[in-house]
This record gives sequence, structure tokens and C-alpha cells, in this order.
Amino acid sequence: MNETICALATAPGGAIGIIRISGPKSLEILSHVFSKDLLQAQPNTIHYGHIKNGEEIIDEVLVSVFRAPHSYTGEESAEISCHGSRYILNKVIALLIANGCRQAGPGEFTQRAYLNGKMDLSQAEAVADLIASTNQTTHQIAMSQLRGHFSSKLAQLREQLLKLTSLLELELDFSDHEDLEFADRSELTELTKTIYNHIIRLAQSFETGQALKQGIPVAIVGKTNVGKSTLLNRLLKDDRAIVSDIHGTTRDTIEDTIDIHGVTFRFIDTAGIRETSDTIEQIGIDRTYQAIQKARIVLWLIDTEPSREEINNINRHSENKKLIIIKNKSDKDSNNSYNLLNIPFIAISAKFGTGIDELERAIYEAADISTLTENDIIVTNARHYDALVRAHDNIQRVIDGLEMQLSGDLLSEDLRQALDTLAEITGGQITPNEVLGNIFKNFCVGK
Repeated sequence: MNETICALATAPGGAIGIIRISGPKSLEILSHVFSKDLLQAQPNTIHYGHIKNGEEIIDEVLVSVFRAPHSYTGEESAEISCHGSRYILNKVIALLIANGCRQAGPGEFTQRAYLNGKMDLSQAEAVADLIASTNQTTHQIAMSQLRGHFSSKLAQLREQLLKLTSLLELELDFSDHEDLEFADRSELTELTKTIYNHIIRLAQSFETGQALKQGIPVAIVGKTNVGKSTLLNRLLKDDRAIVSDIHGTTRDTIEDTIDIHGVTFRFIDTAGIRETSDTIEQIGIDRTYQAIQKARIVLWLIDTEPSREEINNINRHSENKKLIIIKNKSDKDSNNSYNLLNIPFIAISAKFGTGIDELERAIYEAADISTLTENDIIVTNARHYDALVRAHDNIQRVIDGLEMQLSGDLLSEDLRQALDTLAEITGGQITPNEVLGNIFKNFCVGK
């Protein structure tokens, strides 16, 4: 933390490249290589000049100055806007290193921001998610976490857990004073269950978060030669899958992703479902059923009225999935009502693109994320999920202990473990002084 670090902050190859410097000697080092003395520069100012190596002018640049603690890292820092030439950028970085900087490690600027209290761990991790965001939804989730919505929710849970711990520790410390009253066990149970429900909802959002980051899985299923590969190609706007009139052409699953209304969907074209004696084709059909199990949305493609057996089979395998029934080849058959199907289906022509817009809307609505707002908390980080699951187990033990009338010291230990586990997410620490401070804040012990 006493070293001054530097690194390229933009992707190479652009018209402009930005080199970031942070640390106690940032402005001193810059003053050695810049045409102006920046030691007395005002914070949040931009200075025009030249980067020089002795008398040699390396580049014409703009330098942005940030003073501690009002910078990204919380330290003295600056950013040099150079021309994007690789030669220039490498030359400037080498010059900074020669004058006392050290090349920054991966994520070191954000690490310093965390260590200097500019953000907590979950917000620091959101920076990486924001950079990696590929669509509107993942960007929205990362921005929500970066702005501290997840941290605020955890802070609320922590405050409630501290209240519980305080009540139990008061019970232990002052149980010999008969004139002191504490919340009864039923109140403690209700408060614990409320905390439990909040934690379980956060943990359950991880499945959605992972799907949004990796692409919501959508399986395209149906009989052979019904047009599944043609539909995949139409959705992708690319000839990704082989299309043939020969039955059983698709022997394995084919995957690719597209964005629909700002959400990434991962489409899986599968082998056609039929009775076969071909061993290889049967393996493909088995993988079709595996793809259905992994999918959140199932597109069942038909081109003729299905049998009752086919309907029962697809319903059985797609249980708990969002099922969309699609009648393909509407250019050949305009019959849009089948007696056996008493649920709506979408008529399309994958070959000519008819009905594709309606189908995309249906897929987006089936994802059930259209109501997400920037304030909604979706867990996308596996580390956060692991901590939430462990905290959930701790709270479950507290609920069980309250029901079994266990002593307060045993319950208090599980609560402390839950507090420590949740603190892992943001990087905070729980100390006895915090619990003690909470007791004095909420109770008048010496009255």
C-alpha cells in the first residue's frame, strides 16, 4: 500500500489509451515525466502537456488529477490520456516504472479501493461483473450491486441478527435479575424466521442469476424433421445447424446464444424424438431428455397434431419448466387448432420467418424477468451463494433450537456463525464490541 502502482486501464488498440497511477507518490512521479509540476495541482482537474524522457517528447497528453480520499482507490492518483499507439503506451509505462512506479497486479486498483474503504467486497466483485456484462440485464444487476443494494440488504439482516444476539446475551448475562424482562421465545422465533426467509430468497435467486450471466437455457425439442434446426438457424440469424429432409440428421445437441430484449438466451437444438434402433441416434435422443432437464424453457415444435402419448411424454419430461408449444410450417398448413391441445400454441414458419417476433416475445415473457428493476437483488456470485447457504443452515439451527428450548449460549453461537458468514460477503468483521454497543443502544440496562 506504500508503493505507487501504474497500469494501462483501457483495452489496447483504440485511438486513446488511459494509464492509471495510484499511490502516495503518484503526483511526484508524474511531475518528473510531465511538462508541468503537478504537486500543487487542485483535485479533480485536467492538465494539458507532454510526457517527456529528458528532452525527448513521448506524447501530447491530458492528465486528470485526483486527491485522496476522493479517488477511485482512495489514494492520490492520476490518469494519463495518451494516444492509443502500443509503442507510446508501453513507453509511458516504462518511463513511470523507471521513476518509481510498480506495475499493478490484476485487480489491484479495485483491491486498494476495498482496503481503503471505498467499497466493500461485494461491490468490488461487482466491478468485474460490470466489465463482463454482455447485455442490459447483466449490466443492470452489476450496477445494482455496485451501488450497494446487496450490501444494504445484508446490513439490514446483520442488524436483525445483532438484535437477536443481543437479546440472547442479555438473557445469559442478566438472567439472575428477575425484574428484567426480555423478549419471549415466540418473539425470537418470529424474528428468526423473518431473517431465515430473507436469506433463503437471496440464495434462491442464485439460480436465476447464473442463468442470466450464462444465458437462460432453452431446449428446442420435437420429432425428427419437424424443423428444429431451421428454427435455431432462424433465431440465430445464422446457418448454425445442418438442415436436411433426412430424418435423424441431428445426432447431438447444438448450442448458441442470442439476446432477446436485453436478455441472453442459450438455445439448445436437440435430436428428434422417435423410436429408433440406431445406437448413435438413441444416444442423441437420450441427450435430448437431458437437455430438457437442464433447460428453464422448453420449445416443443410440432407440424402435425400430436398424439395423446406424445403430449403426455413431453409434459412428463418438462414438468416444472416453462413449456411453449410451437406449430411450425404454417406456410403449408393453416390449421391453427388441434383437438388434443387445449392450451395455446404459436404458429410459425421457421423457413420463412413468419411468427418469429411473436415467438421471441413469448420466450422473453417465459423467462419471467421482465419485472426486474435496478433495486432487485439477484445473487450471481458463487462465493456469495455459498455464504448464504451456510448462513441459512446456521439460522435453521437457531429455529430448531428455539423450538427445542435450547439454552441461549448454544443459540448465540449459531447466530454468531451466521453473522460471521454474512460478513464474509462484504468483507466486514463482527466483534464483541459491536454486540455490546448494540445492547447499550437498544436497552437501558442500568435504569
